[in-house]
Amino acid sequence: MLSPTDAFKNKECIFCKIIAGTLPCEKVYENDHIFAFRDISPQAPVHVLIVPKQHVVDILDVSSENSVIFQNLFGAVQQIAAKLGIAGSGFRTVFNSGDHACQTMYHLHLHLLGGTQMSGSLVG
Repeated sequence: MLSPTDAFKNKECIFCKIIAGTLPCEKVYENDHIFAFRDISPQAPVHVLIVPKQHVVDILDVSSENSVIFQNLFGAVQQIAAKLGIAGSGFRTVFNSGDHACQTMYHLHLHLLGGTQMSGSLVG
Protein backbone atom coordinates (compact mmCIF):
# COMPACT_ATOMS: atom_id res chain seq x y z
CA MET A 1 0.00 0.00 0.00
CA LEU A 2 1.29 3.46 -0.88
CA SER A 3 1.85 5.97 1.89
CA PRO A 4 -0.41 9.05 1.70
CA THR A 5 2.47 11.18 0.42
CA ASP A 6 3.52 8.59 -2.18
CA ALA A 7 -0.08 8.16 -3.33
CA PHE A 8 -0.36 11.89 -3.96
CA LYS A 9 3.00 12.02 -5.75
CA ASN A 10 1.89 9.07 -7.90
CA LYS A 11 -1.48 10.71 -8.59
CA GLU A 12 -3.23 7.71 -7.03
CA CYS A 13 -5.41 9.77 -4.69
CA ILE A 14 -8.99 8.75 -5.46
CA PHE A 15 -10.42 12.04 -4.19
CA CYS A 16 -8.03 14.03 -6.41
CA LYS A 17 -9.23 11.93 -9.36
CA ILE A 18 -12.87 12.60 -8.44
CA ILE A 19 -12.18 16.33 -8.20
CA ALA A 20 -10.38 16.23 -11.57
CA GLY A 21 -13.38 14.48 -13.14
CA THR A 22 -11.50 11.31 -14.06
CA LEU A 23 -13.56 9.18 -11.65
CA PRO A 24 -17.36 9.38 -11.48
CA CYS A 25 -19.31 10.61 -8.48
CA GLU A 26 -22.67 12.08 -7.57
CA LYS A 27 -21.62 15.70 -7.12
CA VAL A 28 -23.59 17.70 -4.56
CA TYR A 29 -21.62 20.96 -4.39
CA GLU A 30 -18.58 22.68 -5.88
CA ASN A 31 -16.89 26.04 -5.63
CA ASP A 32 -13.34 27.27 -6.24
CA HIS A 33 -11.99 25.54 -3.11
CA ILE A 34 -14.34 22.70 -2.19
CA PHE A 35 -15.85 19.65 -3.90
CA ALA A 36 -18.64 17.59 -2.28
CA PHE A 37 -20.19 14.33 -3.37
CA ARG A 38 -22.35 11.51 -2.01
CA ASP A 39 -20.54 8.69 -0.21
CA ILE A 40 -20.71 5.39 -2.12
CA SER A 41 -21.29 3.51 1.17
CA PRO A 42 -23.68 5.83 3.00
CA GLN A 43 -24.18 5.44 6.73
CA ALA A 44 -27.24 7.73 6.78
CA PRO A 45 -29.87 8.82 4.24
CA VAL A 46 -27.72 11.90 3.64
CA HIS A 47 -23.99 11.10 3.63
CA VAL A 48 -21.85 13.60 1.77
CA LEU A 49 -18.06 13.82 1.65
CA ILE A 50 -16.78 17.39 1.58
CA VAL A 51 -13.18 17.73 0.43
CA PRO A 52 -10.82 20.60 -0.22
CA LYS A 53 -9.59 20.75 -3.80
CA GLN A 54 -6.09 21.27 -2.41
CA HIS A 55 -4.63 17.90 -1.48
CA VAL A 56 -3.91 17.70 2.23
CA VAL A 57 -3.58 14.33 3.96
CA ASP A 58 -5.51 14.96 7.18
CA ILE A 59 -6.15 17.53 9.91
CA LEU A 60 -2.50 17.42 10.96
CA ASP A 61 -1.48 18.42 7.44
CA VAL A 62 -3.30 21.76 7.78
CA SER A 63 -0.99 24.59 8.82
CA SER A 64 -1.40 28.27 9.61
CA GLU A 65 -0.62 28.98 5.94
CA ASN A 66 -3.55 26.91 4.64
CA SER A 67 -5.94 26.96 7.62
CA VAL A 68 -8.56 28.71 5.48
CA ILE A 69 -9.36 25.15 4.40
CA PHE A 70 -11.42 24.74 7.58
CA GLN A 71 -13.35 27.94 6.88
CA ASN A 72 -14.09 26.69 3.36
CA LEU A 73 -15.17 23.24 4.59
CA PHE A 74 -17.56 24.57 7.24
CA GLY A 75 -18.96 27.20 4.87
CA ALA A 76 -19.76 24.35 2.48
CA VAL A 77 -21.42 22.38 5.31
CA GLN A 78 -23.83 25.26 5.90
CA GLN A 79 -24.74 25.52 2.23
CA ILE A 80 -25.04 21.76 1.64
CA ALA A 81 -27.10 21.13 4.79
CA ALA A 82 -29.56 23.82 3.68
CA LYS A 83 -29.63 22.53 0.09
CA LEU A 84 -30.30 18.94 1.19
CA GLY A 85 -32.95 19.91 3.75
CA ILE A 86 -31.15 18.76 6.91
CA ALA A 87 -30.18 22.14 8.38
CA GLY A 88 -33.33 22.41 10.48
CA SER A 89 -33.51 18.82 11.74
CA GLY A 90 -29.82 18.48 12.55
CA PHE A 91 -26.83 16.61 11.21
CA ARG A 92 -23.47 15.21 12.21
CA THR A 93 -20.04 16.20 10.89
CA VAL A 94 -17.05 13.90 11.29
CA PHE A 95 -13.35 14.06 10.48
CA ASN A 96 -11.38 10.80 10.69
CA SER A 97 -7.67 11.41 11.11
CA GLY A 98 -5.18 8.56 11.03
CA ASP A 99 -5.32 4.80 11.25
CA HIS A 100 -6.82 4.56 14.74
CA ALA A 101 -9.74 6.74 13.59
CA CYS A 102 -10.25 4.43 10.58
CA GLN A 103 -9.21 7.03 8.02
CA THR A 104 -9.12 5.10 4.75
CA MET A 105 -8.77 7.93 2.22
CA TYR A 106 -5.70 10.04 2.84
CA HIS A 107 -7.13 13.29 1.49
CA LEU A 108 -8.71 15.47 4.17
CA HIS A 109 -12.49 15.10 4.07
CA LEU A 110 -15.45 15.90 6.24
CA HIS A 111 -18.43 13.55 6.48
CA LEU A 112 -21.83 15.27 6.59
CA LEU A 113 -24.50 12.85 7.82
CA GLY A 114 -28.20 13.45 8.36
CA GLY A 115 -31.72 12.73 7.26
CA THR A 116 -32.47 10.45 10.22
CA GLN A 117 -32.27 10.38 14.01
CA MET A 118 -28.66 9.52 14.83
CA SER A 119 -27.88 7.06 17.61
CA GLY A 120 -24.82 6.93 19.76
CA SER A 121 -22.12 9.53 19.72
CA LEU A 122 -19.81 8.24 16.97
CA VAL A 123 -19.99 7.14 13.35
CA GLY A 124 -19.21 3.43 12.96
